[in-house]
Amino acid sequence: RSVLWGFTALAETNGAVLVDLSDFLIRDAADFGPRLRPGASRLDASRSSVYLPMTMNFPQNTEIEVELTFVRQPSEGGRGGGGGGFPGFGDPSFEGVGSVAATAESASLRLHHSFVQLPDDGYQPRVDDPRAGYGALVFQDYSASLGEPMTRRFVERHRLEKRDPTAAISDPVEPIVYYLDPGTPEPVRSALLEGARWWNQAYEAAGYRDAFRVELLPEGTSPLDIRYNVINWVHRSTRGWSFGGSVTDPRTGEILKGVVTLGSLRIRQDYLIAEGLLSPYATGDERPPELVEWGLARIRQLAAHEVGHTLGLDHNYYDSSAGRISVMDYPHPLVTLGADGSLDLSQVYDTGIGAWDKVAITYGYQDFPDGTDESAALAQILDRAWVDDIRFLTNQDIGIHPRADQWSNGTDAAAELTRMMDVRRVALARFGENAIRRGAPLATMEEALVPLYLHHRFQVEAATSVLGGVDYIYAMRGDGRVPQGPASSAAQRSALGALVATLAPSELALPRPLLARLPPRPSGYRRSRELFPRTTGEAFDAVTPAVVAAGLTAASLLQPERAARMVQQNALDPTLPGLGEVLDALLAPSRAPRPIDGYLAEISRAVERVVIDRTIELATGAAMPQVRAVAALRLEEHLAHLSNTPESAGEADIAHAGLLVQDIQRFLSRPAAEVAPRVQLADPPGAPIGEPAMDWLRRIEPVCSAEAAGSDP
Repeated sequence: RSVLWGFTALAETNGAVLVDLSDFLIRDAADFGPRLRPGASRLDASRSSVYLPMTMNFPQNTEIEVELTFVRQPSEGGRGGGGGGFPGFGDPSFEGVGSVAATAESASLRLHHSFVQLPDDGYQPRVDDPRAGYGALVFQDYSASLGEPMTRRFVERHRLEKRDPTAAISDPVEPIVYYLDPGTPEPVRSALLEGARWWNQAYEAAGYRDAFRVELLPEGTSPLDIRYNVINWVHRSTRGWSFGGSVTDPRTGEILKGVVTLGSLRIRQDYLIAEGLLSPYATGDERPPELVEWGLARIRQLAAHEVGHTLGLDHNYYDSSAGRISVMDYPHPLVTLGADGSLDLSQVYDTGIGAWDKVAITYGYQDFPDGTDESAALAQILDRAWVDDIRFLTNQDIGIHPRADQWSNGTDAAAELTRMMDVRRVALARFGENAIRRGAPLATMEEALVPLYLHHRFQVEAATSVLGGVDYIYAMRGDGRVPQGPASSAAQRSALGALVATLAPSELALPRPLLARLPPRPSGYRRSRELFPRTTGEAFDAVTPAVVAAGLTAASLLQPERAARMVQQNALDPTLPGLGEVLDALLAPSRAPRPIDGYLAEISRAVERVVIDRTIELATGAAMPQVRAVAALRLEEHLAHLSNTPESAGEADIAHAGLLVQDIQRFLSRPAAEVAPRVQLADPPGAPIGEPAMDWLRRIEPVCSAEAAGSDP
């Protein structure tokens, strides 16, 4: 057991006991203090209290909210200045509490406690199958007979029953109803209602008539009432994920309440992506309808996605030959090139529920007539879907499975990367003042430039998943299917070629007319983590965007576990590319003559530096000794190439080669712990609302650190 709190009853009347909950509530129950950044914080009870506007009682639940104030603890350097303590609020590198709180000295956070009445015992749990795509309630049943598994797994789902289980189509005993926050503005409100209502298509496929509804929350009704599934529309001052969560009976997996929280910044992020790709402001005064439609299309899909989580479903990232099969995927806007070079937005986001979503809802919610062999019937649902390539792969599979990707389209990752680079090239060539409205500072073009320049970043991750990729299924004994095997040599080499092509200086260079029109930012327009890093002070840096893009490709390709898979796959099958072949492909361009154009030559040197730095990290931080050995060997070979740089190469190349020689020699000749730490540029946040980079220039650990090679997107 875990005893959460002890108390003394203050009074008792007719079996009702009066208890003072204050000490239970005014405490750091969520362990916020150690997690606030930067530094450490402690709870100040004198500045904490029950927050009465969000404290209320309902027939089946009691809700209590508290405001907890945490106080920054001075660091060793004392208060203020560069030696630690409290950073100044105006410091652009300070992205912690001080960037969102009124003062960096303290932060008041609200924590919510829910006391929920458990439901009756009329719910029938359904056994989970890892291929069905549900979150599962997992527990140990110590009463299981010998020879039977102790681990029990139940699907997490709402209670839903047919009025007539024998009918192919039946009304529900009680429908599932979701309620939208009435404060959501138009046209977003209508888009959210439409997208969330897509789920009724899935319930119809499962044999229900009007079993899923979405309505506006009635006036005077609280979204905290456990009887109402809610879709909340919220504002936050920084990037953050939208969520689909549930209140679930811990005994059975029955979902008691779905709670969707949608951040209002998401539609603005898509609007910005569209501005960068389309440069739609010919005069600067237009309100292009295609931008609004783009954003609303994404909002419809987002509503369906997050509601899907509250119905019990996990992400499905499987790249099916049947196309976009699930709203539980993370969709990348599908923009294609027309024959005339125009951008086609007709399929930017999908509409309606997906084929997989219908399969998953049928598995979880189908109400079978009495006497049905439920286990066999459920297996048949998944078997029928398998034939049509309607399958399930989720978060754990990205990065290793060649057909499990986030923010990706299609089934051929290499071909899609090449296609996206074509779109990016066309859009970059015409990018300029038409990306911003009249009267906006020219420097703010950079806001739209960042997502356009990094348009391919997630497809890079998809393509790298093919290298060392393992094509596997959630195999079950007796299913007669091939459980796993490496991605084919042709697919791996095709992906490698597409990835190396993204590092070409001509692809990474920004158009010179654009560089000529990007001035430093005016007063009042501070730089943020949404922009490119700088090594040039306030002036726009023409080289670091290439460093960021090259770093994304190199870091993904040279991820230590991927490198280990390539070593082992090549040992088992020499026709598959090994780590040495991948390193050779990455280093080959730097051994060719530099571009004549000075700007392209500087980008070429920057890319070489990125590849060498990532190779050094691999040679020091990889767990598999053979990975370190192969990486070190390639560094020795490249050292020999650099040492032969002719004097005729020019001062820039001689200086560049000289520093690389010193760094590689230092790595080869000293213990790893003595290798000096290097400054690495952090990339702008990616996954639409992803993990932020904390500083523009972050000092990474010495290259012997196994953790220096990247972070979750």
